[in-house]
Amino acid sequence: MRRSKAPDLVVGLDVGTTKVCAIITEHAPRGSLNVIGVGSAPSRGLRRGIVVNIDSTVEAIRAAVGEAEQMAGVEISGAFAGIAGGHIRGVNSRGVVGITGKHHEVSDADVERVIEAARAINLPQDREIIHVLPQSFVVDDGDGVREPIGMSGVRLEVEVHIVTGTVTSVQNVVRSVNRAGLAVQDIVLEPLASAEAVLFDDEKELGVVVIDIGGGTTDVALMRNGAVWHTVVLPLGGDHITNDIAIGLRTPTADAEGIKKRYGCALTALVPAEETVDVPSVGGRKPRQLSRQLLSEIIQPRVEEIFTLVARELARAGFQDAATAGVVVTGGTSIMEGVPELAEGIFDQPVRRGVPIGIGGLADVIESPIYATGVGLALYGARTGAPGESGAGPGPVGRLARLVTGFLGDLF
Repeated sequence: MRRSKAPDLVVGLDVGTTKVCAIITEHAPRGSLNVIGVGSAPSRGLRRGIVVNIDSTVEAIRAAVGEAEQMAGVEISGAFAGIAGGHIRGVNSRGVVGITGKHHEVSDADVERVIEAARAINLPQDREIIHVLPQSFVVDDGDGVREPIGMSGVRLEVEVHIVTGTVTSVQNVVRSVNRAGLAVQDIVLEPLASAEAVLFDDEKELGVVVIDIGGGTTDVALMRNGAVWHTVVLPLGGDHITNDIAIGLRTPTADAEGIKKRYGCALTALVPAEETVDVPSVGGRKPRQLSRQLLSEIIQPRVEEIFTLVARELARAGFQDAATAGVVVTGGTSIMEGVPELAEGIFDQPVRRGVPIGIGGLADVIESPIYATGVGLALYGARTGAPGESGAGPGPVGRLARLVTGFLGDLF
């Protein structure tokens, strides 16, 4: 029997290319979260992270949420939804204002004004701001300030990371969630959510790159000094590896996906020469036995391409040496054998596989990279203090109102 709607629930909804995942959490003592419900359903309404069929997406959201509600024994009415896709752009910006507070002390109003100044960037009409993430403040000549409120000075500056997306792509995610019967409490960039779930505090301080390899996209976030400095979403992911296997081994796509999950290895050197794989054929022909090394030789170049593109993107932005703590790979594709080892060779840095940490309840159920984004969305929602289950959908006004309370209070 279902309990009534609980006001202290925080729900993460990962609307992905291959699956929709719903994570229901509730507040636990000492400010932590407990997972009480998990649900997932195959997603067929997205391509490369962008909604292309709303009806299919709505169906998948309903199925995932229904499964999570059944497990938790609760009904939910709102969720924090993730967004990704090649339309996402990240840019660093700077704002400067004079300090007007009493005795020239920095007030909440000054912080709000300086963030507003930093977000005043030229945007095409078809794009909107999804996040404004403060990195550090400067009070007069004192830079590297994380919490400026109460400090004395005459000039306040802020460096921020601004994430933008196309208006239609954001609207289609919101519309899909709304049509599934849920309010969208906020739209959250998926690599930020993944970072929330899988990173340790010391990694965020030293500098770390999170690479979330999903089905249709690879989402990247660079964090250092406890803040976000670079984000990018590449329209490449696990589905491309599956397609390569289907073409290379001449096998149906559904079978190629199964072979990838069961036998896939991203580093040929790790595969014993004698191992074989049964490969179904197309057109009713008999299955064949092929070398597992041959399968790995198809997978490795595609995974190499993904990591090389990430490394090139970081170098282009001038952050090739920023990740002192190394690289964390997460997302469904990172489960494949050999992925961290291959990444170590390309980035020449320590690499680990990231699973959700610092969360209670059904922790053993969600201890997998495939749940990193969903869990991270719930953690992000709880941390930023966004509206509860009855909260309104996202919009420039609502999002701006949460900038100071959420991002400032907790990013640092």
